Amino acid sequence: MINRRHFIALTGASALQACSTGGGVSAPTATPTMRALPNPAFDAWVANFKTRALSKGITASTLQTGMRGVGFLPEVIERDRNQTEFKRSFEDYLAIVASEEKIRAGRVAFARERSRLNAIEAKYGVPANVVAAIWGVESNFGTRRGNVPVVSATATLAFEGRRGAFFEKQLIAALKILQTGDTTPSRLVGSWAGAMGHTQFIPTSYQLFAVDFTGDGRRDIWSEDPSDALASTAAYLARSGWQRAQPWGREVASGGLQPDPGGPRFEVGQNFRAIKRYNNSDNYALGVGHLADRLAGGGPLKTPFGPDKYGLRIDDRKRLQTRLTAKGFDTGGADGVLGPKSKAAIAAYQRSVGLEATGNPSPALLQRLG
Repeated sequence: MINRRHFIALTGASALQACSTGGGVSAPTATPTMRALPNPAFDAWVANFKTRALSKGITASTLQTGMRGVGFLPEVIERDRNQTEFKRSFEDYLAIVASEEKIRAGRVAFARERSRLNAIEAKYGVPANVVAAIWGVESNFGTRRGNVPVVSATATLAFEGRRGAFFEKQLIAALKILQTGDTTPSRLVGSWAGAMGHTQFIPTSYQLFAVDFTGDGRRDIWSEDPSDALASTAAYLARSGWQRAQPWGREVASGGLQPDPGGPRFEVGQNFRAIKRYNNSDNYALGVGHLADRLAGGGPLKTPFGPDKYGLRIDDRKRLQTRLTAKGFDTGGADGVLGPKSKAAIAAYQRSVGLEATGNPSPALLQRLG
């Protein structure tokens, strides 16, 4: 079974791993529609694929409508090949997925959708705030869902071949979505790697877990109405072992899971593991759990994070970003997460004052910036 857990492990393409503000990592905005370019080899691959698709139950009419206008998207290949492999600290992760700004916006969205989320909770047993937190992490509460054509994106990645079998399965599943009438070719859009809708389901996960909560005969996770997407996420967690009336976890003073040395510790249980079925990452599950608590009115973590490997705390990093930007070295914001843009700004400043351009921060550099 290929589900979201396998997809994240294979691509690293979760919105959770990609989103940021001032840290210089790409913000989770909707990707502009990518431009398809002529590619005779791709066209030949598509012709061969259609024969294979017919043998897997895709009808000729679905292929005609679903593959009409399919194109080779070189930007998809570029993004797939240029993914940076790194491990974020839990502190940085929280600064991205559960910033105070995001919490404020999330509480507004949570209040707006509370009756809908309560109805979903009543049916599936997954708390409204947990579903809302996944919504927030995956698409910033539905505002950043992506608009890349899923058929073209998955066909491009299947043709490219590095993970061809995996993405051909996604392409077949996407065509089956069209064949069942859940959406139309023009609305079948998502991220560059094929994750779709408010809570970023890949096509095979959609086939396994998506539900028609509104009762209109379609499992419409692309609609402005997030009902089906949110209910599908709850259904996913319920089938992944979520236990009703049990917490995801809690912060504790000693013992427990400690993702950052010297930082907060957590006691977790079965529902934490259910969240990890959605994305197999401790940081992800802790981030969702903490954001869920904050959406429901909870406060910040009680245990402060220690200094990073450069000797800076998050407030120091925010001051560093603010001062660099004020001097004309744009860090993209001041969230305390030193991503590529912030490190490029540090290096540019270091060069401008005759220092070695390492791109690394330090207390001395902060002091020098005033």
